[in-house]
Amino acid sequence: MNSTLLNTGWPMWVMLAIVVGATGIITSRFLDLSAKKIFSAAGRALIQLILIALIISQVSTSWILTIALLLLMLGVAVFTSTQRIETVRWWVPASVIFGGVAPVVELMFGFGVLPVTPLAVIAVIGQLIGGTMSATNLAGRRIEQELSQRAGEVEAALALGFPENAARNLVGRPVAAEALLPGLDQTRTVGTVTLPGAFVGLVLGGASPLEAGLVQLVVLINLLAVQAIAVSLLAMMIERKIGVRA
Repeated sequence: MNSTLLNTGWPMWVMLAIVVGATGIITSRFLDLSAKKIFSAAGRALIQLILIALIISQVSTSWILTIALLLLMLGVAVFTSTQRIETVRWWVPASVIFGGVAPVVELMFGFGVLPVTPLAVIAVIGQLIGGTMSATNLAGRRIEQELSQRAGEVEAALALGFPENAARNLVGRPVAAEALLPGLDQTRTVGTVTLPGAFVGLVLGGASPLEAGLVQLVVLINLLAVQAIAVSLLAMMIERKIGVRA
């Protein structure tokens, strides 16, 4: 009987070494991105995935450890966003990531969609935190760049009598929406262009394609929602200079 799981034997390691090496060469030669960053990212991914697999195997029987792991995920996401968005204090990304994820997770629990089990909670909430972090980083950096490059337009709006937050809104809000485009495109093209990770993982794990598709639908819709909430909150806070470094 053929297994639906991917082959993780030695050929996989050879293939990954070739792919990572080729990616490093391409990015360093054609995209002005150091190959070292590609190798570092791949190495960190390997170490972190091994560690998280070992950790999850232990925390799946303890709610205390489950909550601790989720807090660690949130902390790493906040730290990463604070590094990416240089003009805001750490509690700004903390607020918007938590503010985006919390209400959606509450709805999932309220309607009984998300099982109250450690593994399900870690898998779903972890994915929501990661997706929200990515959108937050992209939105924050784009707003920063736009406000810096188009400072004259902000000053012109102020001269015309606009409140400061409204003047900054005119420049920052349109580009903030760009952070939602990757998630929006993925949702619109799912099943036709892309087969996302949750769907593929469930099918490989033995779930029926229909069950996998419904689970993926829940993940995509909720991910789009948390990203929209987080990006909106971030744009509002930056426009009003809440938590923005002088």
